[in-house]
Amino acid sequence: MSHDWYSLDELARQLGRDRREIEKLVNRGRIPGRKIAGEWQFHPTEITHWLEQEMREYTDRELAVLEQTHRSVEVNDPHPVAALLRVETVQVPLDARTKRSVLESLVELAGRTWEVWQPATLLSAIQERESVLSTAFENGVAIPHPRNPLPDALGQSVIAFGRTLSGIPFGAPNRALTDLFFLVVCRDSRTHLHVLARLGRMLQSTEFLERLRAAEDSVAAYHVICDADRGIVA
Repeated sequence: MSHDWYSLDELARQLGRDRREIEKLVNRGRIPGRKIAGEWQFHPTEITHWLEQEMREYTDRELAVLEQTHRSVEVNDPHPVAALLRVETVQVPLDARTKRSVLESLVELAGRTWEVWQPATLLSAIQERESVLSTAFENGVAIPHPRNPLPDALGQSVIAFGRTLSGIPFGAPNRALTDLFFLVVCRDSRTHLHVLARLGRMLQSTEFLERLRAAEDSVAAYHVICDADRGIVA
């Protein structure tokens, strides 16, 4: 495999799907790719960005398959969210009333781990990602993250969580307000997609969201998140 491109067969393995199905989607323009010397080739960064949007509509089963095919090398743990989240990176309530202040507060939370080496670079990358397309969902959750991995800005991958006292405009569909924020900053795309897939499975549970909104403080919210992650069957 080229260091910069996936072939059609390699992409099918990465996605855990049948090669013929992938080829059909590519020919219909549903998956970003280009023909080089008569063969379909796919850039990993473009595929990651495409997957981020596709995952919003994935079923639990589809997300589980994506998890299996993107097992993180960095996070040698079957529960990636619990592995990267720490008590000190959870803040309930999060004292922020605007989108910018939420992002600044989340980066500050992540910095409590001493794993964020370039906070200004990280904040700028997250804001740039939000300017392209908001990471907010209709259910009041947002998952801000950089558009591309930042290995030079981090010691290790980190997850931070904050819940604001009330919902704020964050760019969700139908102008829904957002009050639950998961900051995901990873050193590589594989870990990034693994974490996003696991969070996607967790966020499909209405009960989980209700418990998270009912958590009285940061420690309680931390345990709600970790329990939900560990409760998912692979």
